[in-house]
Amino acid sequence: MHLHPADEPRGWLVLGHGAGGGVTARDLLAATGAAQDEGLSVCLVEQPYRVAGRRSPAPAHQLDAAWLAVVEELRVTAPDGLPLVVGGRSSGARVACRTSAETGAAGVVCLAFPLQPPRRRQGAPPQSRLDELDAVTVPVLVVQGARDPFGMPPAGPSRTVVEVSADHSLRTDLDAVRAAVGSWLHALGT
Repeated sequence: MHLHPADEPRGWLVLGHGAGGGVTARDLLAATGAAQDEGLSVCLVEQPYRVAGRRSPAPAHQLDAAWLAVVEELRVTAPDGLPLVVGGRSSGARVACRTSAETGAAGVVCLAFPLQPPRRRQGAPPQSRLDELDAVTVPVLVVQGARDPFGMPPAGPSRTVVEVSADHSLRTDLDAVRAAVGSWLHALGT
């Protein structure tokens, strides 16, 4: 856990990294800044495979278990009663969606949600991951690059999708990422 506590927090934002990167990804740092501007403390979660120096992510059930353990530890050590928003970039967003009910999250922030892996030259098209977004029962923000090869998730009744001028890395429009996250967190009222 990499903690960035607010002086008088009104909630927590817990963010996980993508499969190929760590907690210093630029879009995660932009979201951290937006959350801090809104009075939220931030916890950046580094998955055990990254801490161990491995590049390849663990299977989904192991990622989810590690995430849940960190959130539980945060709930034990953090001030009681503060709302919790979970999220992450790419793979980390998937983990946050799959575990949102178990964490008791008030909302989910998805940066560059990998909706559908790009098609390989041969074989059937990869399966969509829209069901992971649709299964979330709390408000969701998806910040997605207009040129993301993983596609653009649709908006939904409790899902806001903000398209920014970027690819999957979201690097080219960090101001828009920060503004989208800050505005959504403000409207969420955590």
